[in-house]
Amino acid sequence: MIGLDTNVLVRYLAQDDPVQSPKATALLESRLTPGNPGFVSVVAMVETAWVLDRSYGLADREIADALERLLQIDVLVVEDEAEVFSALAALRDGVGSFADALIGALGARAGCSRTLTFDARAQRLPNFAPV
Repeated sequence: MIGLDTNVLVRYLAQDDPVQSPKATALLESRLTPGNPGFVSVVAMVETAWVLDRSYGLADREIADALERLLQIDVLVVEDEAEVFSALAALRDGVGSFADALIGALGARAGCSRTLTFDARAQRLPNFAPV
């Protein structure tokens, strides 16, 4: 297994760099295999969502669609995939940010009864409550 950094994922999704994007595409579509997959950490997923928002100005639904495309690539192993998918659903529904929804989902899986926050938007997510 080979770990993948955020910039590889962003270059693959954005297809905006004439040198790096083709390399990222070749890696994800040709070089990785089920026997030698790419590993995507939850940190890389959160950073990718952040970059697509801040640097590319994508809307929440567009970010969710892009991240879901990564989940559908057979040669990628996504850390905590079920929680990542849950966070995508919250982002797509406009309930909260991807990072906040992932924090809540991971906390719930760990047995937390709720996640306390000062963030009013995050408080709309399941498993969140005000401090």
